[in-house]
Amino acid sequence: MMKHIVLGLMAVGLVAFTATAARADSDYEYGKQMAKLVKAMPGAKVTLAQGIKDAEKDGKAISAQYEVDEDAGFQLSVFVSKGSDIYETIVDYTTGSIKKSEKLVDPDDIKDAAKQVTAMAKAKKSLADAVDAAVKANAGYTAIRVVPKLSGGATVAAITLLKDGKTKKLTEKLD
Repeated sequence: MMKHIVLGLMAVGLVAFTATAARADSDYEYGKQMAKLVKAMPGAKVTLAQGIKDAEKDGKAISAQYEVDEDAGFQLSVFVSKGSDIYETIVDYTTGSIKKSEKLVDPDDIKDAAKQVTAMAKAKKSLADAVDAAVKANAGYTAIRVVPKLSGGATVAAITLLKDGKTKKLTEKLD
């Protein structure tokens, strides 16, 4: 009897931990839009690396991704830091021009951006350079997302690549 209770509690704990970790993981949220993103990506004429470079007219790029926004639809979003403020810069994915740039106000976005600012403060390599290196090393793939992270004291760029509807995740050193 006690064995069944313990096993039941362990199962409940595992499910609760997994669900919490999945909800907290921005990769999980990003993955939910993947089917729509795969369908929209052929319309993108600007590479992720070029979009990052274009957005840096507004500040230092701290992350970037192609996304399917609930309200705005398919877009290229680049978070940039300018002084102590963080902005979301939307880059036109067909021309590279900046469509709009708005200061972040959502507490979750600000929290994530603060981690990205900290990681990029230690970086010696730009996100655009990391993305270019990843694409060059993976022929036929298109970069769709890059997020800097601290990993064991080192700064890395977590990069998501896309090819034939399949994603590939890798890291590039930034220091």
